[in-house]
Amino acid sequence: MYLSQEEFLKNALKEDLGRGDLFVRVTKPKEVNGYIIAKSDGIFAGQEYLEAAQRVFEIKFKFNLNDGDSFEAGQKLVEFSGNTKDVLSLERTLLNIVLHASSIATLTNKFVQKIAPYGVKLLDTRKTRPLLREFEKYAVRCGGGINHRMGLDDCLMLKDTHLKTIDNLKEFMSQVRVKIPFTSKVEIECESLEDVKRAFEAGADIVMCDNMKTKEIKEVVEYRDKNYPHILLEASGNVTLDTIEEIAKTGVDAISSGSTIHQANWIDLSMKIE
Repeated sequence: MYLSQEEFLKNALKEDLGRGDLFVRVTKPKEVNGYIIAKSDGIFAGQEYLEAAQRVFEIKFKFNLNDGDSFEAGQKLVEFSGNTKDVLSLERTLLNIVLHASSIATLTNKFVQKIAPYGVKLLDTRKTRPLLREFEKYAVRCGGGINHRMGLDDCLMLKDTHLKTIDNLKEFMSQVRVKIPFTSKVEIECESLEDVKRAFEAGADIVMCDNMKTKEIKEVVEYRDKNYPHILLEASGNVTLDTIEEIAKTGVDAISSGSTIHQANWIDLSMKIE
């Protein structure tokens, strides 16, 4: 289910607001100024969502850096002004958004920097928290990563579970080409060079080397370059900051990892009122 950024913000606030902020009930609103400050280094993300908040609530932001910019501990990332009714009710929601997005962007960027010298793209996966896919994949982009498919509707990916249900891959692929949109690609997951050869012969657009050792991936790359240079190769499985550089050296076009999202530890940010 796709939600606009404005709808996302409203729903997030409802979760915290309940039947109403009790502080607002016992006080009169007044204008205040404040800021979000970094207590650790990282990559900033969340600007688009804060800009959406300006369109919905009575709060204005001044951005000292943009999505994707790096920051250091002690740096003021965003300054804001507004009435206490909106500022204090939104405090945790907005800070959570910036924290969550910036944490993903920060870890993503560490992966990106590891493989940048090899011209290999870093992709995310569909291992996202339910109803947060659009948001978390946005954060990956802020960190320099590239989104893999957003859902089941924009690319046909045949994983091992799908392949178990297909008797004849070539015949299946001939049917696929007249049933899915002309612009949609087909990716086939493979666990061995023999699987890769079958996928190439069947007409895959992208082949994923899933959980292969680097030696095996190199063999796949060599075979691809010699026989099917138009087919893209993606490596996935057991991708960590310690292993990703060696995988990039194999010559694949892209490396996908869900850990940029589900292994991202929250960095330290704080919101202050002046």
